[in-house]
This record gives sequence, C-alpha cells and structure tokens, in this order.
Amino acid sequence: DGNMLDDNSEFRFLTARERVSRIVEKSNFYGCDNGTIRGLVFCSHIEECKSLSDSFNELGLNTIALTGDSSEDLRQQSIIFLESDDEEEKLDFIFTVDIFNEGIDIPRINQIIMLRPTQSAIIFVQQMGRGLRRTENKEYLTIIDFIGNYANNYLVPIALYGDTSYNKDTLRKVLSMGSSTIPGTSTINFDPITKERIFQSIAQTNLQTKKDLISDYRLLKYKIGRIPLMVDFLEHGSRDPFQYVQYFGSYYHLLENQEPEYESKLDVQKSNLLRFISQEINNSIRIEETVILQQLLQQKQVSFKQLREHLFAFFRIELTNDSFRSCINSINGRFITVTKNGRKEPIGDAWAFTIINHENDQIVVTDEFRKHCSNKYFNQIVNDSIVYSLAVFMKKISMHPCIGGFILYEKYTRKDVFRILNWDTNPVAQNVGGYLYNEERMCCPIFVTYHKSEEISETTKYEDEFVSRSEFLMISKSRRNLKSPEIVAMRIQRGKIRMPLFVKKNDDEGIDFYYLGDVTPKENGFKEAKMKDSEGRDVAIVQVTFDLSHPVEEHLYNYITDATFSQL
Repeated sequence: DGNMLDDNSEFRFLTARERVSRIVEKSNFYGCDNGTIRGLVFCSHIEECKSLSDSFNELGLNTIALTGDSSEDLRQQSIIFLESDDEEEKLDFIFTVDIFNEGIDIPRINQIIMLRPTQSAIIFVQQMGRGLRRTENKEYLTIIDFIGNYANNYLVPIALYGDTSYNKDTLRKVLSMGSSTIPGTSTINFDPITKERIFQSIAQTNLQTKKDLISDYRLLKYKIGRIPLMVDFLEHGSRDPFQYVQYFGSYYHLLENQEPEYESKLDVQKSNLLRFISQEINNSIRIEETVILQQLLQQKQVSFKQLREHLFAFFRIELTNDSFRSCINSINGRFITVTKNGRKEPIGDAWAFTIINHENDQIVVTDEFRKHCSNKYFNQIVNDSIVYSLAVFMKKISMHPCIGGFILYEKYTRKDVFRILNWDTNPVAQNVGGYLYNEERMCCPIFVTYHKSEEISETTKYEDEFVSRSEFLMISKSRRNLKSPEIVAMRIQRGKIRMPLFVKKNDDEGIDFYYLGDVTPKENGFKEAKMKDSEGRDVAIVQVTFDLSHPVEEHLYNYITDATFSQL
C-alpha cells in the first residue's frame, strides 16, 4: 500500500503472495553451483515458517517446515531427502526456525536464504556455516539475505567482515569496500537500498551503550584472566577501546567504575589530566604529540633533533619547527578552551597544569607531571594510552599515505584539522563555515557535508559536488565575488595555499569528515554566480572548481555521492 514496513509488520504481509514470488525469483536468479538447489531457509517465527513452506509447495516446489516441535526422526528424514538425488523424494528447501543454527551437518546444502532480522552476529555466522561443509562436486555456497527495515542491520557487516570493533567508521568503510577486504574468493554484493538501510542502521544505532561496553569489558577480562588494558582489546580483536575513553572520559574512569582496586585512587587534578591526555593527546590523530610524551617519559629530556629523527625513522613524518611548537602548545592545554566562571580560557589554565617545559631546543616534563607519574595508577593509564595510540596510528598509515599530517581517507573533526595545521587555538565554530582561510599560515581547509539537511538556511545550503573522482566544485560563502579577499587569494596564490578537502556524507555521520587529499583551484576554475536566499532573493556566490591531488577511491566516492540514503 506504499507504506514502509518494519520488522514488526503484520504476519499477513510477511507471507503475502507477492513476497513469496519475490523470494522464489531471487532464489532462481542467484541459483547455486550446479543448478540443482538444495536450500535451507531461516525464518523469523513458526507461523511464517509453515506458511512460506506451504506457499512454495503451491508453486510446485517440494519443501518442508521444521521447528523446535518437529521430531528428531522427521528432522533426520528431511535431511536425507534434501540431499537425495531421487527426483521423487528430493526436497528443494527446508524451512526452519529456532533449529539448525549450529551442530547440524548437511554437506550438500548449496543455497541458504535468510528471511529474519539479524539479532546476533554470532548466530548469523552459525547459520551461514550450515552451508559451508565441503563435499565432492560442491564448488560454492550461495547465501541470499533479504534485509528488511530492521534496526539491527548494523550487525550484518559485523558478521560478514568479522569486525568486532563496533567502530561506526570502520563498519561504513568495510561496507563501502564490498568484497575487497574479504580473504579468499568469496564475494559480497548489496543492492543499493539494502546497503543504505545498513548505513542508516549504523548511523542511528548507539553502538556504545554502557551495558554493551561493560559486557565486552567483562568478557575480555574473563578471557585473559586479569584486568584488561586498552592494548588488550587490540591484541584480542575486541571492541575499539577508545570507545571507553569517549564514554567514561578515560580508561581509568572505566576501571574506577568496575574495579574496587581503582576506586578513588587519584585526586581531581590527576583525574582531569588523564581525561585530557586520553581524549586530546593519545587519540591516534596527531602522533607527534604521543611520541613527544613517550620519549619524555623514557628519558629526562629530549631535543628537537632527536624527536625529528625518531618520527622520520618510525613514521616517515617530517617534524617542522612549526609543528614542534604547535605540539608543545597542544600538550600544555593551550589549543582547546573550556568555560570557567562564565568565560572561555585554555584548558591548561582552567585545570592549572603544565606538562612540558621548553628551553633552548630541549624539552622536559615539569616536576609536577613527573610527580604525577610516580603514582602507579596514573602512570599505568598514561603508558597504556600511549601504546594504544601508537599501535592504531601504525595500522592507519600501513593502509594509506600520510599527507602533511593527514592520513588519506581517515576521518577528522574540525578541531583535529586546525590542530594538525598548527593553529594556536581552535577557531570558533561559527567562523568556520564551509572553509576558513588563514593568510598567516597560507592554508584554507574545506569542510563539506555532501547531502545537506533540509533544516539549514538557504544561504548555507551550498551545492558543493564532485564533477568526477578527480574534480570538485565548491560554492563559496554567500555574498562573495571575484574581488572578495579569500577568492582573490585563492586565485593569485593558486597552488601556494594549502587546501585540504574534508567531506562527510551527511549529518548522521556526526562531526567527523573524511580527508580526501589536498585540492588546487583550476586556472580558469572561478565563476561568479547567484543563489537564492530563504526569501527568494539572489545572493552573490563564486563557484570554484578544484583538481584533487588523489582521485577518490571508487568505493568511498560511491558511498559519499550516492543520494539513496537521503531518499529513504
């Protein structure tokens, strides 16, 4: 009737003739290895299981419905018939609910159909496993999952790709890349609406509930037989441990919440410092800061030359004088601000801490910070977060190049961007908009939300778009023309102003943007134009066409530009 149906839809819709015909059509379309289907169909509930089996039989297929009420003899006889070569007795499909998830051995199964919501990644894999038994003359298994409008669709990529980090960006990335991250010769294909429903589920689902975080923490603790640290989550392929930092403030605050040994062992200043270091320094975003902290904790002092050599040797990163100064500024809490007594001030001043002293090209940790590190709880968490940050960053740069501090296709907040570009303080959000030109630093980062919300004002609803994977069209801020200062600078200083491009698909992705490389305005890429404001009046703008330093990889390009999500 034109209405979207969800997983609570009435039973009569789930077994409608049109749906049955659709299932049979897709079963025949995708087929199996040898043309003779021996299928297993997983259903949501008993009524659906029985009714669908009856409907298939009415269409001339030979099927049976098995449930928890079915006798063991009937189950065994049905398996024999499914594997039989006798045309008179052979079953085409077994429909099942609540059984056959594990333990059953039916080697000749060559097609599995999923007709139920994915409630558990583990059960999903177990059900796929029913068809993964090897047998003579069986070349491959076909699995068809009819994904409905289910809230738990985010579990599909977790099951298929084996990623249990529960990191939304990681799930989006593997989903966008299709089969390219799957080992061996298996392939995974999603139709466009299915893919967007999974993206929608990832966007709308809270993957960091306290209940789930604590459950995974306790599971890992039980597995390794001791209190786990952040690095243990990495080593055992568990949840991304930075989620504990995001939820509790620091990993120490999780332990304080869960382990009596840690309860109130740190005073307020140490607790605040751990929160700052965990969230702002050892977050695997700008590794220079983590390396500085690591080196200073290992030796009394370190020079700019030593740091530069270390960073290049291990990460191929060139530490500039400007970056060195910026890192010290950031570590000492001068980059970000907090509100105290009704006014904003650097967090280092508000919390009264200084971590590093810098004199004559040498840096040392302050006596106060070294004293904090003599506390075993404080020291343990700082060092654990350092090891975590280094490990995650190493994994990132092993996959994509680092270009001037930004790893291609990784995600960054505006705050991250300005810190990596060595700005002294984080600019006020209202001043940034779609881009912000800094004449002193000769840079102009560009931030684009590709599919914009209908609620934003007309004068900020810029129609930025990719012309191709190598070209990008940006609309300037409103009331700009070819004589506006930043436009003149972009034209005159073309190629000299650094212009990194950051794009996110839509606001459901939060505050993080993919870094897609640096861009350069085309020589004749500036054009004056008009756009309508909220009252229908013409407002002057400039269209600027850029060349990208790196063509956007195809999977990410398709994900960002695909507007299907906005149409659902």
